[in-house]
Amino acid sequence: MSESILEQILKLAGQKAEAVEIYYLSTQNTPIKFQNNRLKSLQTKATEGVALRLIYQGRLGFASSTDLTRIEDLVDGAIQTSKVGEPVEWNFAPSFHFSCPQKNYSLPPINQLIASGQKIIEGVHSYNPDILVDVNFNLSSTNIKILTNTDLYAHRVTQLLSGSISGNLVKDEDFLRISSSDLVSDTPLDIDLLLQKLIQKYRWAEKSANISSGTFPVFFTPRALASAIARLFKTVLSGKAVAQKASPLTEKMGQTLFDSRFTLFEDPNIGPNTCPFDDEGIETRAKNFIEAGTLTNFYWDQKWASRAKCQSTGNGFRSGLSQPSPSLVNLSISPGYSSESQLIENIEEGLIVDQVLGAGQSNQLAGEFSVNLDLGYKVEKGEITGRIKNTMVAGNIFEAFKNLVDIGNFPEMVGGSYYLPCILFQKLGVAARQS
Repeated sequence: MSESILEQILKLAGQKAEAVEIYYLSTQNTPIKFQNNRLKSLQTKATEGVALRLIYQGRLGFASSTDLTRIEDLVDGAIQTSKVGEPVEWNFAPSFHFSCPQKNYSLPPINQLIASGQKIIEGVHSYNPDILVDVNFNLSSTNIKILTNTDLYAHRVTQLLSGSISGNLVKDEDFLRISSSDLVSDTPLDIDLLLQKLIQKYRWAEKSANISSGTFPVFFTPRALASAIARLFKTVLSGKAVAQKASPLTEKMGQTLFDSRFTLFEDPNIGPNTCPFDDEGIETRAKNFIEAGTLTNFYWDQKWASRAKCQSTGNGFRSGLSQPSPSLVNLSISPGYSSESQLIENIEEGLIVDQVLGAGQSNQLAGEFSVNLDLGYKVEKGEITGRIKNTMVAGNIFEAFKNLVDIGNFPEMVGGSYYLPCILFQKLGVAARQS
């Protein structure tokens, strides 16, 4: 879309409103799917649209559209919503100019990814031909522009390639699904490493093991840590939850609440989703939330920062063309000094959590988690003895992070949203149903 249309919207809205913000989004996605050992689908989807926020007579108005031939309707829609909108005690981002530098990296051609998918299937079948293999690749490009009538122009382009392998093995009444995935932006996807990880997990699962209900040391892989535990910190550290006094951390700034080895931070400058500014045009920055066990920060967008009488931390992000809300880029845990194998060797009897079913049933605002294992392993005397089934792990992040054995020394990107090491907790509740 030409810059002139955005300028026209800005000019037209600026003639009526006190303040104007335009958020332009263009995306293109090409998913390539193999299902049950065969290429199933290949398609490209593209979307384009604008979200308009304005302040009219002191109130916030909002409208969005993917039809950019009717800009008068877009502006009028935003004006109309402002009449029932909330009063605004803040303004849109001030003067800021940023345009992301051009990258030399190009996403791989589709025929190369199709060949990679076939290679993965052959690699899995060389281990076990009975495994039904699903392979998913997704090529995505995102183009974002933000303009305001306060001389803000911010532009970023993101190109991502995601890849995932899932193997399904059915034996009698036992169904075993194991997966491996990665996301890259300016480096090739390491197909061989994804395949190696998947087959290693199957080898560990070849034998069955049992664990009794009770309290045990529990080792979380980075992937399991993200889906079961780290997401809870997103909830309790959100400025929205703090301003609403729903977070248990609301009145605990400056208190030491966790093990001194635990530092939780955000770094928008690492990983495939590098992000120099948020979706409100505010510069992002690295920041600690928990430093050596002590609570030091929350994260805010403009709206909730205004309500709490503080400043945005550059954490206002959108889902599609929605209004922004507090969110994070690359939530990270500082690594420790022990390797994964050293942590496992320290377990006399316990378990490894690698995949969990869903997000678990828990009271997120209380920091509680309770997850059913989709893939877990028993550890005895420092050795992985086999796969465990019908098992649930439960705990509370405030207790769990006071009782660490150690933190792994090698963080991994998980889903483009987290940068996490593995962690061994001293004791968590385990409920097992014997098969």
